[in-house]
Amino acid sequence: MEYINTRQKEILYLLLSEPEDYLVVQDFADRVQCSEKTIRNDLKVIEDYLNEHSQAQLIRKPGLGVYLHIEDQERTRLSQQLHTEHFSSRQRSDEERVLHIAYDLLMNPKPVSAKDIAARHFVNRSSIKKDLYAVEEWLKRFDLTLVSRQRLGLKVEGNERNKRKALARISDLIHNTEFTSQFIKSKFLHYEVDFVTREIKSLQKKHSLYFTDETFESLLLHTLLMVRRIKMKQPISLSPKEMAAVKKKKEYQWTFACLQRLEPVFAIRFPEEEAVYLTLHILGGKVRYPLQTEENLENAVLPKVVGHLINRVSEMKMMDFHKDQDLINGLNIHLNTVLQRLSYDLSVANPMLNDIKKMYPYLFHLIIDVLEDINQTFDLHIPEEEAAYLTLHFQAAIERMQCSSETHKKAIIVCHMGIGMSQLLRTKIERKCHQIAVMACIAKADLKDYIKKHEDIDLVISTIALENITVPHIVVSPLLEPGEEKKLSAFIRQLGESHRQKQKTFQMLNNTTPFLVFLQQEAEHRYKLIEQLATALFEKGYVDKDYAVHAVMREKMSATNIGSGIATPHANAKFIKQSAIAIATLKEPLEWGNEKVSLVFMLAVKHEDQTTTKQLFSELSYLSEQPAFVQKLTKETNVMSFLSHLDY
Repeated sequence: MEYINTRQKEILYLLLSEPEDYLVVQDFADRVQCSEKTIRNDLKVIEDYLNEHSQAQLIRKPGLGVYLHIEDQERTRLSQQLHTEHFSSRQRSDEERVLHIAYDLLMNPKPVSAKDIAARHFVNRSSIKKDLYAVEEWLKRFDLTLVSRQRLGLKVEGNERNKRKALARISDLIHNTEFTSQFIKSKFLHYEVDFVTREIKSLQKKHSLYFTDETFESLLLHTLLMVRRIKMKQPISLSPKEMAAVKKKKEYQWTFACLQRLEPVFAIRFPEEEAVYLTLHILGGKVRYPLQTEENLENAVLPKVVGHLINRVSEMKMMDFHKDQDLINGLNIHLNTVLQRLSYDLSVANPMLNDIKKMYPYLFHLIIDVLEDINQTFDLHIPEEEAAYLTLHFQAAIERMQCSSETHKKAIIVCHMGIGMSQLLRTKIERKCHQIAVMACIAKADLKDYIKKHEDIDLVISTIALENITVPHIVVSPLLEPGEEKKLSAFIRQLGESHRQKQKTFQMLNNTTPFLVFLQQEAEHRYKLIEQLATALFEKGYVDKDYAVHAVMREKMSATNIGSGIATPHANAKFIKQSAIAIATLKEPLEWGNEKVSLVFMLAVKHEDQTTTKQLFSELSYLSEQPAFVQKLTKETNVMSFLSHLDY
């Protein structure tokens, strides 16, 4: 089986991003910084790889260069596959080095020099400087400072509680929770890890606790880190009020007894503060409840937060979530632990955060907007990690609604053989094609007027040929003969794509003007670019002056990148006077969350334009699957030409 290395993946990705154009060997050499001879050898490997893994063909013509002959659908598939593989393989070694550096700095009470760090990891000082900057920025999230002292070295300064919090969230640096878990366990002897694991399992069994796998792993790592910090004489410090409140709880007695059993194994004594600290994590941990009555949901703010969340999402999605008891139960259980974690100042990791943002961008950003209101109303700080979990709760509810309603596509039947035959056809269609809801059976003569009055019709099913009809339609026999239901199902599946082709124009064109498009921008930071776009919207009268400040605040809460180099910054709809979109392309990709971004759409869309917003995110999702098209947009230097690409 043929495999390609990181450099070869980058060359292939470049070929995929440059459709209908020959590239010369020098282009590749400049991009990946190697010799032309190396590129020629790489192209042979890539050719073998394509022969085994794809229908694409590498075409080489003397005097012209290299060209990739590939179908659009295959281009998208291969681009996504390469992006995932290339991103993970290229970053793995760098990320693991950053993880080691962060761990060593957090655990070491004495300063360490950058020179020593570079020597330990066999890289030059400039690479270490870049790593240290990444660690320094990450530490700020935990109110920790990386201090550099001349002739002494680097040291992390801040309180012990924040250092423990950072150590527990160190997986955020590399977006690989499993690797981080193994990394921390490797710092201990096997029997030590096994003993702590058995004790936590025993605690669960004895007191009928039902931790999720994620919570169990988190408690294991917290306990191991606690042991190491006590041995290093770095104890935790908690307030007397917090100590008194937690020591009253039954979970404290369970935890204290568990830690006492660990003392002889590690030859240490656990202070009361450490027992209270671990109890806090048990209280704030996620639990799988076998029965809804298993736990009393006692937080006084909980019903208000759940009610507010369901009300606002129902209003903004124009769907009634109040009757979905599974959703309400799920939100109560989840948000109960969230509120406990917040009250105990515990953080949560969500390894699926970036995947959820990309998979459900519209719903995720909608929930972030609702949480912004909730955080202000109830003086909370629910983070984006929790927004991603809540997105899954609501997405499951949406899918339940869609399954139960069976009204995916609204259809009308045009039958030329009278009411009896049309009703028979209706019954057959509704029985065999559950995704269709038949709204009416009408005569051909009434079709034009009916469509005018009912613009939400998705398709027409007719027993006779129809002319001059704008709604998608299909002709079937009056008896819906065997095999025709398959033809009908296939037609419905293609409707989404057909609609895309019929539309010909991106919805965003209706919400922007040439004066709101800024090409080839040079920005130092994403916040600066957000302020620039928001100011343009304000000057044209689309938004209030405060829109810029709130857009940056919203960005700080959760980065708005949605994958494939695209970002969609925005602020709360209450600051919008009239819906509009400002667009920017960047001369050089800009760091944006966990990726680099070249194409930015600032969405200032009012909530009453909810259908428009949904369509916009659908278009943005489509764009994120077309790397060649995104490349074409970001290279454009003329505003009118840029807009014409969106009108195809």
